[in-house]
Amino acid sequence: MNASPQASIFIIEDDPHFRETFVDAMSLRDVPVRGAGTGLEGLRALREARPSVIILDVKLPDIHGFDVCRRIKRMEAFKDTPVVFVTADAVGNHPRDRAKGLSAGASLYLPKPIAIERLWAEIEPLFARS
Repeated sequence: MNASPQASIFIIEDDPHFRETFVDAMSLRDVPVRGAGTGLEGLRALREARPSVIILDVKLPDIHGFDVCRRIKRMEAFKDTPVVFVTADAVGNHPRDRAKGLSAGASLYLPKPIAIERLWAEIEPLFARS
């Protein structure tokens, strides 16, 4: 199932392989994806993007994902945009960290590894919210 024509995704993920695989998979669904490899790069690029959903890694090389999420949610243009945390950090998969991520403003908190099909199944319903 394809998302609506105006649906788009922005991904902030420092793993280029995951980011590229995600972009390729979403292109098969006709969902445009823009991305960034660091928190600061993502925050700057978001100023020119209007994504329906933001995918955000928890452990970034420059800023913790929770802090990036808080900054995104303070931006008027993105206060209602769903943010989905995806993390491979074993420490970050603790229920307490999941609660912190949701408290930072995320709609979902998902562990890696995650199959692209499962990730799609989780984020597709969020397009209706944005």
